[in-house]
Amino acid sequence: MADTRVTAAIVASALFMQNLDSSAVATALPSMARDLGEDPARLGVAVTSYLVALTVFIPVSGTIADRFGAKRVFLLAIAMFGLSSAACGLASSLGELVLWRVVQGFGGAMMVPVGRLLLLSSIRKEEMLTAMTWLTMPAMLGPISGPPLGGLLTDLFGWRSVFWINIPVAVLGMVLVAWKIPRSEIRPSGRPDFLGLVLVGVALAGTMAGLETVGRGVLPAFWPETLLIIGLLIGWVALRHCRRVERPALDLSLLRFPSFRAATLAGSLFRTGAGAVPFLVPMLLQIGFGWGATEAGFVAFATALGAFAMKPLARPILRRWGFRTVLLANTVLAALGVGAGALFTQAWPIAAMFAVLALGGLFRSLHFTSLNTLAFADLPREKLSAGTGFYGTAQQLPGAVGVVMATASLEVARHLRGGEALVPADFTAAFVIAAAVVLSSVPGFWVLPRDTGAAVSGHRP
Repeated sequence: MADTRVTAAIVASALFMQNLDSSAVATALPSMARDLGEDPARLGVAVTSYLVALTVFIPVSGTIADRFGAKRVFLLAIAMFGLSSAACGLASSLGELVLWRVVQGFGGAMMVPVGRLLLLSSIRKEEMLTAMTWLTMPAMLGPISGPPLGGLLTDLFGWRSVFWINIPVAVLGMVLVAWKIPRSEIRPSGRPDFLGLVLVGVALAGTMAGLETVGRGVLPAFWPETLLIIGLLIGWVALRHCRRVERPALDLSLLRFPSFRAATLAGSLFRTGAGAVPFLVPMLLQIGFGWGATEAGFVAFATALGAFAMKPLARPILRRWGFRTVLLANTVLAALGVGAGALFTQAWPIAAMFAVLALGGLFRSLHFTSLNTLAFADLPREKLSAGTGFYGTAQQLPGAVGVVMATASLEVARHLRGGEALVPADFTAAFVIAAAVVLSSVPGFWVLPRDTGAAVSGHRP
């Protein structure tokens, strides 16, 4: 298990960089909006463009890793992520920033799923939960340090420095990968489904571009609606195509495994609601309450602190109650944690707000650990490559949808109120809607067999 722990910790350096980037950028959004002369709500595109690029390119990650070697692809992906982060820090307009965030998303799409594939292909079922804990605990340092570090850097050196902190992490990660991770075999597995990859990519890009821009005045009239309709139609064609070909871009046969189906479909609903929180909390504290980036960053840090505290507890909790019971009960608790944001006012003591956010992070962390482990608990080894690509897409797309949902909720609330600037009351509906989406995932976990993932969790009903 020693080699597995080393591999997990090294792969976690990539997760650390990605999580650090996501949480730090969210804290810096209001400052970016002021500097670039943009409306703060529109800066959500700096988050969603990255997440959409991740989602579009993740399906091809397994195929590329098989053809060129997982270690080689992992190294190149870390380099691309670091270089595009530096370019984001040099952007002089929202258009430039979005362009480099898309490139950064492509690097991330190759980086995290391929890193997970490196780990999963070298362990046994009974080692999976331990390996996932070793993988996610170092990675959680990213969202823990991201909000306070992002806020501090923004106030001291400007928002551009938030992107530049990825560069030394990328260099360190590349050195460790080259030094410690053994060379992976190249496994040509037939001609990739290029048509399926194009169809899936265009469908995801069109749908998300339409959702992000509809009603926002970013594109000319009817363009957002057209993009959305085209994306959905091509998505329908892509699904039909993936059902017919032998090696599809998205292997829909994976959904026959109840554990993978629940982690993917019900988990996507959960991630959509939860994905709105990292965007809404810094925006509420800075735009709604008028706090500085440093103050907001240190309070938002509570969520990641709670998430980190849960990591060593996840294994005994799952062993005691099993995946099904934990996911059902924790969905309700996590929904309450998300909805609690609707109650925040400037009269709240900072300590009370910190405690509520920490508890919310605790519950969401348990859920993410459970989902990430459950997804691969029953997959045969020959399905791991396809599974990492499919599940990676299901992980990233809901986060983008969650941010779009949050920005749309804020825009609608502001429009109905007839105001020009966002006020704290505009955030109430956004938190409530996000909590309702989290709660809607309950039926997907309810139908799971009681012994789901028992070989991994060690739980015996």
